Amino acid sequence: MDRVRDLVAAGGVSVVLAQDRDRFAREPAYHYLLRREFEEYGTKLKALNDRGDGSPEGELTDGILDQLAKFERAKTAERTRRGRLSKAKQGKIVGTSPRATYGFRYNATRDGYRVEESMCVVRLIFRMIGEECMTLRTVARTLERDGVPPPNGGIWWNTQTIRDIILDDCYKPHTFEEIEQLVNLEVATRLDTDKSYGVSWYNRRRVMKRQVPEDGPEGRSYRKVQKTSEKPRSEWIAVPVPGSGVPRSLVDLARDRIKDNISPKKVSSKFWELSGGIIYCGSCGRRLDNQRTRKSVGDDYHHYYRCRTRHRYGPESCSLRGMRRADEIETQVWEAFSGLMKDPEQLRSDLQKVIEQERRDIRGEPLRETKVWLDKLAEVDRKRSGFQDIAAEGLISLDELRIKLVGLEETRKIAQRELELLASRQERLKALEQDKEAILESYARMAPEALDSLAPEERHQFYRMLRLRVEVEPDGATQISGAFNEVQAMWPSETTSGGDLARGGR
Repeated sequence: MDRVRDLVAAGGVSVVLAQDRDRFAREPAYHYLLRREFEEYGTKLKALNDRGDGSPEGELTDGILDQLAKFERAKTAERTRRGRLSKAKQGKIVGTSPRATYGFRYNATRDGYRVEESMCVVRLIFRMIGEECMTLRTVARTLERDGVPPPNGGIWWNTQTIRDIILDDCYKPHTFEEIEQLVNLEVATRLDTDKSYGVSWYNRRRVMKRQVPEDGPEGRSYRKVQKTSEKPRSEWIAVPVPGSGVPRSLVDLARDRIKDNISPKKVSSKFWELSGGIIYCGSCGRRLDNQRTRKSVGDDYHHYYRCRTRHRYGPESCSLRGMRRADEIETQVWEAFSGLMKDPEQLRSDLQKVIEQERRDIRGEPLRETKVWLDKLAEVDRKRSGFQDIAAEGLISLDELRIKLVGLEETRKIAQRELELLASRQERLKALEQDKEAILESYARMAPEALDSLAPEERHQFYRMLRLRVEVEPDGATQISGAFNEVQAMWPSETTSGGDLARGGR
């Protein structure tokens, strides 16, 4: 859609056609904004399933049908959520994941667990940590040496996976009295009072998904990101599962062994300086993936950047062969880039270019877009009052009024959100302009030796701030560019971190 908007803005487009109206936007308010934007360039929006004829009555028909479709989608999602919560409260597993918890498998109806052979690995893990006092890493290497496949396949065990097993209540035996306090009476009456059970917690985490725009050689693309947070304990739903066979004393002992450990997620590890949209393949234009390998169990990891296209689709899809040593290419890039940071005037110029780019990235005219959304809010208020008057006269039912008001409320929320987004963009640009001198004062006066000792995370911050782009060419050359377009660096990728660097002039 960003590409379509650019084509329309360039002129010469008379109509934008789609098979269905929801291909333009799933939100009626977004559809309205696109239509208003395209009308300014003489372009029409058309879909094969349009019901209206362009008249005010036709637009009203399309708008009502759009709101009904959106309302039905929202109700479907709500019914699905309520159905899953109800299923969990009935003591049934919600089998949305393709795999059951390690050591279990789904029953025929996928609403319960059964113990499988891999549970013996779980018991072995608890025994090695609880009784034999092994560390998480030692347990991982032992399992790898014995050829035990990890839960998600492959050959390498992750220490975080082992830690999660130790802390998972599915493997901790609970007496009937304990389970009875966690579930309702209907679930408790189906349990055997003489057996112990594990607990699978449902509705424990909240997952927020969103799309992040990224500018690449082929235009703007969108990357999906996911953020997980834990809900309050009162919202968790306990689902009893068969006992794992691990003694309660052994579970407590194993958890006590690792309670003072630092979580593997917080342990210092390799930080990929060029990840996150900095290093690209010079052949296919795709971002390079991170890859770590080791030849055998017990060896240290080696870190590389590789082309994701060639790795996924084979050598015929991309001509960039092999992988690039992460430590070498990161050192080479910093040697080229740090020279720019030691020149205050060049840094000032580069920061100004970043500000200008931020200003160009703000699509359209903010004042005009703000006026459009303010007009939309006023229109929502007028429609709300009109619908209420019509309902008071008995011309529409209360259910029809409710549907119309729900649609208007969603439109109002979207308009307010867009206004907030426009305001935040302006504030970000203003803050960047105000902070330019502070950035210069903070970094440009650094001694060269202090600049060279920056941590990888700080180097990465510099790269992102100045829009650094690193391209690895199939012929073995690597080049960098960024907000400092007139300054480029290129060298053969075989050159080690201590080699000479050929740099272009300013």
